[in-house]
Amino acid sequence: MTVQTLQDLLAEGVEGRGVLVRSDLNVPLDDNGQITDPGRIIASVPTIQALVEAGAKVVVMAHLGRPKGEPDAKFSLAPVAAKLAELLGRNVQLAGDVVGYDALSRSEGLTDGDVLLLENVRFDARETSKDDAERAKLAAAYVELVGDDGAFVSDGFGVVHRKQASVYDVAQLLPHYAGTLVAAEVDVLRKLTQDPARPYAVVLGGSKVSDKLAVIEALAPKVDTLVIGGGMCFTFLAAQGLSVGTSLLQEEMIDTCKELLERFGDVLHLPVDIVAADKFAADADAKTVASTEIPDGWMGLDIGPESVSRFAALLTEAKTVFWNGPMGVFEFEKFAAGTRGVAEAIVTATGKGAFTVVGGGDSAAAVRTLGLPEDGFSHISTGGGASLEYLEGKELPGISVLEG
Repeated sequence: MTVQTLQDLLAEGVEGRGVLVRSDLNVPLDDNGQITDPGRIIASVPTIQALVEAGAKVVVMAHLGRPKGEPDAKFSLAPVAAKLAELLGRNVQLAGDVVGYDALSRSEGLTDGDVLLLENVRFDARETSKDDAERAKLAAAYVELVGDDGAFVSDGFGVVHRKQASVYDVAQLLPHYAGTLVAAEVDVLRKLTQDPARPYAVVLGGSKVSDKLAVIEALAPKVDTLVIGGGMCFTFLAAQGLSVGTSLLQEEMIDTCKELLERFGDVLHLPVDIVAADKFAADADAKTVASTEIPDGWMGLDIGPESVSRFAALLTEAKTVFWNGPMGVFEFEKFAAGTRGVAEAIVTATGKGAFTVVGGGDSAAAVRTLGLPEDGFSHISTGGGASLEYLEGKELPGISVLEG
């Protein structure tokens, strides 16, 4: 079914109308409350800017972190409001509450082209409630902020896999449209799942096998190459009977990894060498060892150069590449070479005409942190979890409601 988009809404006209926008502004903050990576805010600007320029009264809904259903100053959207105002080049009001007196009074005072950011929607426990009636009540309160002739734009791809009030329930009460980000993300995911160009390679990293088990099982029968790095690779190495020292290990997943290796051994590719460290620290002593020779008391924090070379040989010849998860602890320069090397191989593939997708989350952060060219990838996703669930074959509530 065709989803109506932001362009459809703009064509209908939004001047003087209230428009609720669900954005993904969940950016990382340091201990001083400073934004360390504004990528998601930057990505959210085009949709908001288009509505502002068309004369809408824009009310933005977003979350930050995981507060426990009540106000918590450390999760306030205040720094986000300041950054969003800077990027839009205009004032962005921040409501002192989610749908309370301040939010309602500020929304009533909006004029054409104004922007109001509600305080962290997860300060209201109803936002993430499992009770449909509770979420519906909150959604109705959101709608009250924009009035009966309002509209809803879903632009937070990072949350479309969640059945939450500002994502799912509000779309059932207002005319609804996919924002620039959501429309682009869905288009990309369809390209990855509907007759992708081959060879098709997937690179998975990150810490836990359990987090990626479903996507491994879903993709392994469909791809030509599935590269595994990051902390999760050590459970696979242990499944081969190898000692992994003090490396990250999910012992309860060893038998599962054995089964995966038996079923998909011709597709799965594991590191052949590891950069091991004597402790988890930026200044740790490090040495490169074969995967079969990780010393007792040492932990693997990155894949080694031979692994990068082997993986790169596969990736540079691929016609479709999906990457989700770093190859090592890239935040420490000493253990960033594996992630950088694999990313550079994907950039090379892009240059040769491949369709390449960075699956959000830590992978997207690595691209920026390591200074890799963002235009070296066909697409950098803003929602790793949503991307993975889509590729697993799951229905995304925030997308299905737009189609209904």
